[in-house]
Amino acid sequence: MPNPTDSSDSQHNKPSQAEVDKSPQPAHATTGSSTTPRSRLTKSTNRTPKMVGNGSRAFIWYALALIIIVIDQWTKWLAETKLTFHDPVPVIEPFLNWTLAYNYGAAFSFLADAGGWQKWFFSGLALLMSLFLIIYLLKAPRKATLLSLGLAMVLGGALGNLIDRLLHGHVIDFIHVHYADAWHYPIFNIADIGISLGVVLIVIDMLFLEKKREMPRS
Repeated sequence: MPNPTDSSDSQHNKPSQAEVDKSPQPAHATTGSSTTPRSRLTKSTNRTPKMVGNGSRAFIWYALALIIIVIDQWTKWLAETKLTFHDPVPVIEPFLNWTLAYNYGAAFSFLADAGGWQKWFFSGLALLMSLFLIIYLLKAPRKATLLSLGLAMVLGGALGNLIDRLLHGHVIDFIHVHYADAWHYPIFNIADIGISLGVVLIVIDMLFLEKKREMPRS
């Protein structure tokens, strides 16, 4: 006669249905054979790009600065040998003359009428600026071509005018932009053009390109 306890024991010995695991799952994403937390995975895809400096490539920009210096000194030599002081030679009437002039101040005759102290002040300032630009060109981002171009142009212009101050005690100018006799712009030179255009390129890079280089990668 069957034992009633056997049926109850057999029911308890039957395999129970698989229960659904409702425990919270760890927030992770699998990458290959390892697991990476999702928070780290998100951060890794939004990293700020690493900036690589010019390094040895800065010598390319030094060469450009040297070219500006050579052109600047050559054109000043031509002005000294071919032109007469303050005697304008018409080039494009009535807008452009070659007029030899001496500037004892800064670019575009700034502080030209000071008492003589400006020679050493601007010479020291140009020397410090040139040293700063030489070092900064080494560290400037390699991809920032416009920035490096602007820095090289400013460097060439600053050294071009510095050479004049040390050799002659003044800067040689000869480019005379005017409109007939109604308006005259301060006489300037190639070095002044390099400085002015270089500053414009640096400002453009700061306003429009610098933030794009620092944007995190998506």
